[in-house]
Amino acid sequence: MNAENKPMTVLEILNRTKVFFEKKGVPDPLLDAQYIISHGLGMKNRMDLYLNFEKPLTPAELDTLRPLVARRANREPLQHIVGDTSFRGFIIKCDARALIPRPETESLVDMAKKLLDGVQNPFIVEVGTGSGAIAISCAKEIEGAQVLATDISEDALALARENAVANGLSDESSSNLRFAQGDLLGAVPETEKIDCLIANLPYIPDGEKDNLQPEVAKFDPALALFGGADGLDLIRKLLEQTEGRMNSGASILLEIGSEQAPVLEAEAVRYPWLSFTGSHKDFCGNVRFVSYKAN
Repeated sequence: MNAENKPMTVLEILNRTKVFFEKKGVPDPLLDAQYIISHGLGMKNRMDLYLNFEKPLTPAELDTLRPLVARRANREPLQHIVGDTSFRGFIIKCDARALIPRPETESLVDMAKKLLDGVQNPFIVEVGTGSGAIAISCAKEIEGAQVLATDISEDALALARENAVANGLSDESSSNLRFAQGDLLGAVPETEKIDCLIANLPYIPDGEKDNLQPEVAKFDPALALFGGADGLDLIRKLLEQTEGRMNSGASILLEIGSEQAPVLEAEAVRYPWLSFTGSHKDFCGNVRFVSYKAN
């Protein structure tokens, strides 16, 4: 109730939440307030808020909203609070078991589709699948693709399997998407030659731990974040493992930090069975990916 003993309206709680988020340093405070309140009130989308600005809120509704607002004020990721995010139009469940898939990463799927155009029944491997978003997208969008998604984390694989099932796929022999636990290519049968290898591995340098946003530092699994002194330890290890594992002309697509492409290009001579084919920008104009081709 407000000072006049009238029920608080949707507009009033939205404005109060926005101001509260601003004080707590939440990025995009209005947008996050809209998402959380519409979610907490069971609305289909944020636009419903604008159709219900004058709606008075019941005590029960306020009791539902308070803990959700408190979680975001504590910098828990919005996607964890609402429970999912959209990736290429697929609804991906999000929680602390894996990183939240980012819109920029969607470009990896577009790159894979372009490189595999004309390849019959390509075998695609995604290493470090996390939530499974990339593997699910490839399995759904690339005709004839056989996709194997791996991760070292049992928890992440459990989440990826849940997302696969929720998007109409299953981890069965008849499915074109399979999952396997293991370290990098250790989970991939050596008898199966890869046509496209995709990986969004941990690439944050260990020394940057104190510079991360609270949403990342407090709530993302450390196993999925840090890649050694310069962030490239796991990427180098993966590239070393690709010798003899790729079909001729096969592609490797890696997500990286924006400053890491020149290092990887300079080090490409370490992998004579591969050719460095370029660095690539995301839709924000930042260098986000590098690619290789198997000789």
